[in-house]
Amino acid sequence: MALIVQKYGGTSVGTIDRIRNVAARIKRTRDEGNQVVAVVSAMSGVTDKLIGMAKEFGENPAEREMDVLLATGEQQSIALVSMALHEAGVEAVSVTGRQAGILTSGSHTRGRIEDIKPDFMRRSLDEGKALVVAGFQGTTPDGMIHTLGRGGSDLTAIAVAAAVKADICQILTDVDGVYTCDPRIVPNARKLPEISYDEMLELASSGAKVMQSRSVEFAKKYGVVFEVRSSLNDNPGTLVLEEHPAMENVVIRGVSIERSQARVTIIGIPDEPGMSGKILAALGDAEINLDMIVSNIAHDGMARHSFTMHSNDLGRAQAALKPVLAEISPLAKVETEAGIAKLSCVGIGMRSHSGVAATMFRSLGEAGINIGMISTSEIKIAVTVDETRIEDAARAVHDAFQLDKAPA
Repeated sequence: MALIVQKYGGTSVGTIDRIRNVAARIKRTRDEGNQVVAVVSAMSGVTDKLIGMAKEFGENPAEREMDVLLATGEQQSIALVSMALHEAGVEAVSVTGRQAGILTSGSHTRGRIEDIKPDFMRRSLDEGKALVVAGFQGTTPDGMIHTLGRGGSDLTAIAVAAAVKADICQILTDVDGVYTCDPRIVPNARKLPEISYDEMLELASSGAKVMQSRSVEFAKKYGVVFEVRSSLNDNPGTLVLEEHPAMENVVIRGVSIERSQARVTIIGIPDEPGMSGKILAALGDAEINLDMIVSNIAHDGMARHSFTMHSNDLGRAQAALKPVLAEISPLAKVETEAGIAKLSCVGIGMRSHSGVAATMFRSLGEAGINIGMISTSEIKIAVTVDETRIEDAARAVHDAFQLDKAPA
């Protein structure tokens, strides 16, 4: 008998019929002799509806109250899924984030899981019950309801799997695995049977929408093997697990894109110790996540810093930088560029194979696509391109590495 954690997203529980399908799947898994903990999201569209209602009272509703409001979406789902299980003859219990023992910290609407005290869940499993846990939520040390931000239900599922020592965590969604690229962009993209934590983390942080990067980090930290698979069929998905030596035979595992990026360049910075720290501290205090960072010294001997971020953060970044740049130098200025996108090639095989960057850049050049910033890590090469050409860029690079063909 295995202990399986299954996560169902909003589309999987989007209607009463789909909720019955989820209940039937949980029942089948139990009938095979397994214990099941299901983590569910709010029904598709419910969270957006709740946000719209909140904004009837102003554009910036209190974040504490937003947490209280948004948490009701998942609580609606767990009650309905539990009712569907009862209808199917399965003894089930709905479990809120608080009942699951999920302890969080950080700002409201952007909580971080610090610990899980799974006593109630383990007791209920020992009693033979199926558990239906609310994703996306936990409680602060002083008992406040806390939501986990984008991708929070995936994170809940991985964290619960670690806490109850599940044999596997299944992320059930509307796609049937991790592909070499988004099939809507690259029609001949191929589903991967397995991928390492590090590769999945790089793809997730580079725009792949299958998993949120925080969830992959948590899985790697606690050694949670998880599978991305479809909730609509029983086809095998993609296993995400520790890397093994055979994985290095594949040079590039996948290509991902991230749209709606913006570049900020600061010029006229004195080339002195501590300048970068002041600038990055100001952006960090404003809770702006930076991606690619490039620094150099211009011909006039002044430092120049460029970095990318989501275009939605551009206004906040400019506001955060204004006072610190005034303090640093009267010559410091900010230049911005929107309408760019990021293309990333990922693969742990890069460690032992040369010529990856040359192949990538040559394919983009032959497609007539100009490159902006370049960023590399041990297993990733990323470039910025004009957002209007990002799909052409993805197809060109995917073809250049022949990612549609399974490795020999």
